[in-house]
Amino acid sequence: MNRKLLRWLLPVWLAMCSTKGRAQQSSFTLDQVLSAPFNSDLVAVNAVNRLAWSVNQQGRRNIWVAEGESFTTRQLTNYNEDNGVELSDLKFTPDGNAIVFVRGEGKNSAGEYANPTSNPAGPEQFVWTVPFRGGAPEKIDAGHSPCPSAQGKIAYARDGQIYLGTVESLVGKEKPKQVVVRGKNEPIAWSPDGTRLLFVSDRDDHSFIGIYDAEGQSVKFVAASVDRDSDPVWSLDGRQIAFVRQPAVPRDTPKGYFVRPDRAEPWAIWVADTGNGEAHEVWKSRPSIESSYPYMAAETGGGVLNWAADNTLVFASEADGWQHLYSISADGDAARLLTPGDCEVEQWSFSVDRADILFNSNCGDVDRRHIWSQKVNGSGVAQELTKDSGVEWNPVYVGGASKFAYIGADSTHTGQVYVADKDGKPASVISARLPATFPAERLVVPQQVVFHSADGLEIHGQLFTPGNLKPDEKRPALIFLHGGPMRQMLLGWHYMYYYANAYAMNQYLAQRGYVVLAVNYRSGIGYGRAFREAPGRAGRGAAEYQDVVAAGKYLAARASVDATRIGLWGGSYGGYLTALGLGRNSELFAAGVDFHGVHDWPTDNWEGKNISPEMNKLAHDSSPVTAVDTWKSPVLLIHGDDDRNVIFSQTVDLVARLRARGVHVELVVFPDELHDFLLNSNWLKAYQATSDFFDRQFQMPQK
Repeated sequence: MNRKLLRWLLPVWLAMCSTKGRAQQSSFTLDQVLSAPFNSDLVAVNAVNRLAWSVNQQGRRNIWVAEGESFTTRQLTNYNEDNGVELSDLKFTPDGNAIVFVRGEGKNSAGEYANPTSNPAGPEQFVWTVPFRGGAPEKIDAGHSPCPSAQGKIAYARDGQIYLGTVESLVGKEKPKQVVVRGKNEPIAWSPDGTRLLFVSDRDDHSFIGIYDAEGQSVKFVAASVDRDSDPVWSLDGRQIAFVRQPAVPRDTPKGYFVRPDRAEPWAIWVADTGNGEAHEVWKSRPSIESSYPYMAAETGGGVLNWAADNTLVFASEADGWQHLYSISADGDAARLLTPGDCEVEQWSFSVDRADILFNSNCGDVDRRHIWSQKVNGSGVAQELTKDSGVEWNPVYVGGASKFAYIGADSTHTGQVYVADKDGKPASVISARLPATFPAERLVVPQQVVFHSADGLEIHGQLFTPGNLKPDEKRPALIFLHGGPMRQMLLGWHYMYYYANAYAMNQYLAQRGYVVLAVNYRSGIGYGRAFREAPGRAGRGAAEYQDVVAAGKYLAARASVDATRIGLWGGSYGGYLTALGLGRNSELFAAGVDFHGVHDWPTDNWEGKNISPEMNKLAHDSSPVTAVDTWKSPVLLIHGDDDRNVIFSQTVDLVARLRARGVHVELVVFPDELHDFLLNSNWLKAYQATSDFFDRQFQMPQK
């Protein structure tokens, strides 16, 4: 060969080899990106150095613990199958020597336990206990919501009733004692001395706060009324309780969240003496929509109401348009704002003396979460404890108030358990290492993007760009739409299992060559109450669909995107918006994958009562079924038929309508599976089907 030609060919050949090597190195499988353990439910005995948390690794759910000055970590249980048996409700006994927990999912409206493996032997949901030092877990009884007491008793719920006994007697198969009370009853907490149990008794259109005296075996209701009482807490000495009261509403008040008119939902804080039962109001909300009962705190926070040190009550409110923490004296005074700023507090917990609060928020970093601390008396300013580019959540004090633990992730690493000092020393990872096959070094770092909807609303998103994208190359693009809708996708791995999986899938799709945009449309959290409760959303006009269209146009205008190959995918509420996009704008959205989406609001208005014909029509007109006549884009629909969040008939109905119009429909149906798939194997099947579907629709090369 000519030497001059060889000198010319050699660098070309080396470059080709190098490119081939990078392409091989950058690829990874769905199994690999979903292989990392998902750590959650971190709990502590914060007077000593003991921690416990649950770990879901490819469907194998177990408890892990750590203790001592160095927080030595070990696996406590050994459940080794992907069998769909949920593990939840972790609680330490007050002495820290045992953990109680629940295995199994609850019943559906037909009274059937979740059974995603279709096991002929039948599923179960049981309360269990396991010694902290180790040993075989012991089954206590069928039930959920366990509450261990300082006197060794344990209360739990089953079929709306409360049962109790001691761990030893129940494990020894003694019959549990039922606390017979009308209504649907849920144990909340034992008094500090372990002699009385606080519970809520739901009577449908009203609810009571009850106290069960375990020694006298009697029940007393506190300040019974026609109102809805909830969120009770004990004072630190057990002599008082505080609770939330929401005033009674007329029985013809619309009760469907997705279609009801926006209105103020006032609430108040009451304090009662547990001795004489006398109760009085110590604070009430303003008569404004912003001051309404904080449902977001009830769902994802650290409790709407907490009793803290120095006779102080700490509560959540959105009075200034953002979810924050406030404090008042239990004797009643003006509320003090503890966590100011145009940002939101999401999760919180307290030190053992109840004088300090740990919380996470997006203050100063709107598309992430960081850990902060504050005094319950509001002295000084809140201290930011984590300041990196990661995402941190589930903070708990451990070993007093000088150390704290949390779960933290970043853009390329899933959530791991950390222990840190409040003095600013580097945090230490104590959870198990990521699997060697996990492709952390091959993941992309999503970029924050901001664009505007047609009505001028600022919309945030996270853009995943393929690492091998060439200049002037146009790729197909996918828009991911979260569910909820009270959710927010972040610039890193998510703190909820469903959305951690979705984040992994977005990484996988980017690796497959797609430009991926996760959109935080209006109705989600993180950007204030006005954004979350935007007018005309959901069944009141589908206002958030404007944000989906804006995302599509944003991608179409990017030089790297082929505007003829833009797809949608999402689950639940995200499935609703996916279907709406495919039906209303097939010219913009060429294909989509709809996981268990809502397709007709009136037929899935679970709480729908007293809805006017006008509101029902508006809800129907805001639904994908009304866009079937203009629906041309192919769709893959994925649903489990024991879904307790979005009824399976939503998909049955839509498929029938689309087939009649000749629309290309593909299906993945999981018999006996739930909304948030319990089987890891089903997540893999669903995501592989999603990837294969888009690859075929957009003519992507197979790998």
